[in-house]
Amino acid sequence: MATAPIQMSVVRATSVRQVRLICGVILFAYVVSHFLNHALGNVSVDAMEVGVYYHTLFWQFLPVAIVFYTAALTHMGLGIYALYQRRQFRWRTIEPLQLVLGLSIPALVMGHVIGVRLGYTLYDHQKLYPQELYLFFVAAPGRLWQMTILLLIAWVHGCIGIFFWLRLKPFFTRAAPYLLAAAVLIPTLALLGIYQGGRSVAIESGDGEWRTHNLTRRQVGTVAEGNTLDRIAGGLTVGYFGLLGLVLVARGARALRERRGGMIALSYGNGKTVRVPKGLSVLEASLRHNVPHASVCGGRARCSTCRIRVIGDHGALPEPSQREAFVLTRVGTSDPSIRLACQLRPTSDLSFFQLFTPQTSSANAQGSTPARIGQERYLVSLFVDMRGSTQLAEKRLPFDTVFIVNRFLGAVSQAVIENGGQPNQFVGDGMLALFGLSADPQTACRQALKAAAGIATHIDELNELLSHDLRQPIRFGIGIHGGEVIIGDIGYRDHIVFTALGDAVNVAARLQDMTKTLACEAIISEEIRRTAHLDEDVLPQQEVAIRGREEPMAVRVVADAGELTALVDGSARIAA
Repeated sequence: MATAPIQMSVVRATSVRQVRLICGVILFAYVVSHFLNHALGNVSVDAMEVGVYYHTLFWQFLPVAIVFYTAALTHMGLGIYALYQRRQFRWRTIEPLQLVLGLSIPALVMGHVIGVRLGYTLYDHQKLYPQELYLFFVAAPGRLWQMTILLLIAWVHGCIGIFFWLRLKPFFTRAAPYLLAAAVLIPTLALLGIYQGGRSVAIESGDGEWRTHNLTRRQVGTVAEGNTLDRIAGGLTVGYFGLLGLVLVARGARALRERRGGMIALSYGNGKTVRVPKGLSVLEASLRHNVPHASVCGGRARCSTCRIRVIGDHGALPEPSQREAFVLTRVGTSDPSIRLACQLRPTSDLSFFQLFTPQTSSANAQGSTPARIGQERYLVSLFVDMRGSTQLAEKRLPFDTVFIVNRFLGAVSQAVIENGGQPNQFVGDGMLALFGLSADPQTACRQALKAAAGIATHIDELNELLSHDLRQPIRFGIGIHGGEVIIGDIGYRDHIVFTALGDAVNVAARLQDMTKTLACEAIISEEIRRTAHLDEDVLPQQEVAIRGREEPMAVRVVADAGELTALVDGSARIAA
């Protein structure tokens, strides 16, 4: 029974796009393998034949072959379905390009697949590199251009898909130069390998003995067999184009049916109203009428930036799909009036307003980096707050109070920066610092702990410096927690800041606030202790209730934050 919620979560998290992505990755792995095999032509045709032996050994292994062909058919079917489903093609130029390239691949590859795979199945043809290169460079040179176009289209289509998949990943910025180099070098070497191998075969084919050994009936078949395979390929190609034609007709019929079904009005809450046919999503309606609408993922339900809040009665709205419900649950939203604009397809007039301003990240935004647009990653949040600032302000001139608070925040920021963190937000006499923007989770946790110790040291120095002006030393509280958060530019127009959002940030703030009742300088979560690889018995453990969480949370209480450096260094020496 315990596995049932996990299974349901997996199902809810899976969408058509995830299936298409998995199938696409499998096919792209095949393409990479095939291209690397082609590249062996720069060595020799014999090297290509050795390579294709291992290539075939893997990809025709029965379980792998079943997965591969299932992925190929599923990916093609989902591409055709995407042609029918997509109502607007103005997300970005690259997306319709990817769809067109993908739909053209089956038509271009049909002849090659039928000639090689079906020829082997029906007539036991043993066509390998010598026979195929002879066809392209000697017998039918026109097919060489078709195959070259196919290779380039398949590669560009796959690279676009990989880009859309990885562009919001934390490591993408660092990996991008290497991925670009691979994206250029692999097809270049493959085409050069085909050229070198083809030139070699063209020269050797003038020798009668070579023809005797490489152009036998078993290897290339008879003319009648070739004509049969060509007719099959031609029929399947015509059938494929007919299927695409039916999809276009179905799109037209759907548009006509939607118009006859009536128009609905979408009101954006700012005086803007558009009329669209029933069946369009709110985001598609925005794009159709050039209304700016935030959507980082381009309407794929991979983010929640297109969220809207429905004004008035939301009871008549269609129920959220499994994918929409999963995304809304993931971001902690249970309000039924909040929906994803890319998934909601209203059937009656609707009034709403956008929760994310388009200036922050519009559906057509191009210039921002993934981290600035929005990115999910593991970060460590450190909240620090100055104690007694209200009493401090009561008996001082305003400028004196501001001076002391600024000195406090300066000391805290210095400690954070010295230990690899980034001061992020200043709220009154408190500050949020982030760790892990350019470090792995373990390093980020250790940096945050050392920063807490550094804060204690710097505040001690500040207290000594201001001892003549302070009736009592400056005290502070620190809360540290780590987890998956969303980072990006948040705000409006000229008031946009880069920050983090998520449960991990909120918990760190709650822990900081608890230092008052627990009479300690810092509280760190068990997540931080475990990820930093601190021993279990180095700090006292306590379970606390966190507002917004049903279960109590295990934390470690730190009476003196200055001791954290020794604990971190000690655990590092033990690990070494």
